[in-house]
Amino acid sequence: MSRQRIIRTGALFTFLLALLLPSVLAAQNQVLGEVAIEGKTKVDKTSGVWVDGQYVGYVNELVGDKKILLLPGQHEIAVRQAGYTEEVQELTVEPGKKITIAINMQKDPKAIFPSGVTSEIKLKVTPDRAAVFVDDSYVGTSKEFGGLGRAMVIEPGKHHIRIALAGYQDFATEINLRPKQKITIKTDLLPGSITQAGPAIKNN
Repeated sequence: MSRQRIIRTGALFTFLLALLLPSVLAAQNQVLGEVAIEGKTKVDKTSGVWVDGQYVGYVNELVGDKKILLLPGQHEIAVRQAGYTEEVQELTVEPGKKITIAINMQKDPKAIFPSGVTSEIKLKVTPDRAAVFVDDSYVGTSKEFGGLGRAMVIEPGKHHIRIALAGYQDFATEINLRPKQKITIKTDLLPGSITQAGPAIKNN
């Protein structure tokens, strides 16, 4: 086959793919159902979302190309935030239909907050939507603890920090903070498969 004919064949294939791809995507979207989560307060909007035990992001970002599309059937949606009671809902997703969940995070009366002398941790993480766990408890996204005037207030002492996001390898470190100490943790999460997500990101 001549080079010119190969080029023409390749161009024809690209043209046909461009015609067919929208139809394929449209058909796929008709099969999948959408779950939207709405919250009014800042706490609601920054709470983490787990679908069937897998962290998928925080409430306010799960729209557009990050919206939750699920196969038809039974699913569990869990919304979590440090210091607040977990909200869990079981729902049935139907093909091509949208379910909207309204959340209203309530303070957990059993939650223990730092008192007295504290320390601070700032985060510089890419992607900044990654989930942050302190001593195996979800505390928010890395974006909440970075930038001007934003930091994690924590009790001095030893802590286990884990940063995780689906599609990336977990980052974990141990720290031992002195009273009033301020530190910054910097990391770029390395791409990885969903199977490389550690236990902190699943069923936590």
